Amino acid sequence: MKKGGLISLLSAVVLSGTGLVSPAHAAGPSLVVHDAYVRLVPPGAMTSAAFMVLDNTSTADRQLLRAESAMAGTVELHTHINDNGVMKMRAVSAIPVPAKGQAQLKPSGNHIMLIDLKAALQEGQDVPITLYFDDGSHLTVTALIKKPSASSPTPNGAMKH
Repeated sequence: MKKGGLISLLSAVVLSGTGLVSPAHAAGPSLVVHDAYVRLVPPGAMTSAAFMVLDNTSTADRQLLRAESAMAGTVELHTHINDNGVMKMRAVSAIPVPAKGQAQLKPSGNHIMLIDLKAALQEGQDVPITLYFDDGSHLTVTALIKKPSASSPTPNGAMKH
């Protein structure tokens, strides 16, 4: 392999915890994901959420268009809205990742819903999630399953879907 080819291949591998980027259509070094995790939910719960930070180092705005995970039957991009004092979750068609900026997927904000979980989540396990962007690229991250922090809203709290 030529030196340039090796550098291109190495630049396609982006560490995100233990996550790797698929080099075939990798989002490349301009998009980096970090702090990816999935909220641990009680046994029998059929939904959870994934959170992370998407950094865009390029000069072009990008959009996260969809996500997939083998852990869930359905994966949706969501946000929270305040509807007359009641927080509600709503599916969105895209999450913007501004040029030279970031998108924070966090509780009570934009996030990825994992619906119809195929197995009980176990704290400390990893969940692979593939993110698809508006330029046709994708990136697979590995999100750690962990308990929600005391300051995070509960999954079945005062939020309506």
